[in-house]
Amino acid sequence: MATSACGAGTETQEDAEDYPSQELDWTVAFGPGGGNDIMSRTMVEILENEELYPEEIAVENREGGSGSTGWGHVLSQAGDPYTISTTSGSFLTTPLEADTGWTYEDFTGVGLFATDDTLFVTPSDSGIESWDDWLEFADEEGTVTVGGIGTVNVDFIIQAELAEQAGYEIDYVPFDEEGEMQTALLSGTLDGMVSNPGSILGQVEAEEVTPLLFTGDEPLEALPEVPTPSEYDYGEMASMPRGLILPPDTPEYAREWWIETMKQVVETDAWQQYLDENYLAEDVRWGEDFEDYLDENATALEETLQEHGAI
Repeated sequence: MATSACGAGTETQEDAEDYPSQELDWTVAFGPGGGNDIMSRTMVEILENEELYPEEIAVENREGGSGSTGWGHVLSQAGDPYTISTTSGSFLTTPLEADTGWTYEDFTGVGLFATDDTLFVTPSDSGIESWDDWLEFADEEGTVTVGGIGTVNVDFIIQAELAEQAGYEIDYVPFDEEGEMQTALLSGTLDGMVSNPGSILGQVEAEEVTPLLFTGDEPLEALPEVPTPSEYDYGEMASMPRGLILPPDTPEYAREWWIETMKQVVETDAWQQYLDENYLAEDVRWGEDFEDYLDENATALEETLQEHGAI
């Protein structure tokens, strides 16, 4: 990750004492309704309700290119302590398969807050009611069409790993928006998709989709009857890092302010409620610990993508 610039002189010191004193530009690198968007808007709501950020916060969905557009915008604001964004699996994987002009190492890490797993679902009118039904369907079809967020991303890795370990072929279709992907599933364009529980449980409850598999290590509390990969002797699935970043060369005083402020955010009842409602695993790491985590996971994801011929 980028090393934050400490700077010197009276102006920098005055900036440090006054920070924050301007409107904050908060980038969501994906469209409305997905896990990244939900987390960002939850954080902003807590910051505002707890009066932790003294100025306005403008949230912008800058979707496109599996996150490259939004994080490219953050990159272009190097040194600006009033630009911020949240991370997902694409933050690590998109630069591996496209010339984005940036990698995760270019940014200033604030912290990791949680990781999340996914639900594999099919349309309720498909007649597929279990993972065994899905395997039979996939065998009959030869190749099944499945969706996820991002081109070369955690969703793709999960779909590829499931297909490899279960022994079927996939045609993977990437999406930038959760809503668009759900529409494709319900219209029959997709046979199946993976989604964050917080984004898809409403459709499960409405009986529009059927959950077949939860990719976490333990069953999902809200759907304990849905099996996990371990019940089929599959290996551990990838999960998505939910963190917070600043642009390259952000002054160290700004990073420290955000670390201390986010420590207050994660202690609120509202944040714990968000984790519970979205079925996220709390995993808190600050500053350099967060950056070390990204290093380790980026290496593992790159190796997996290479194994599947995706990069």
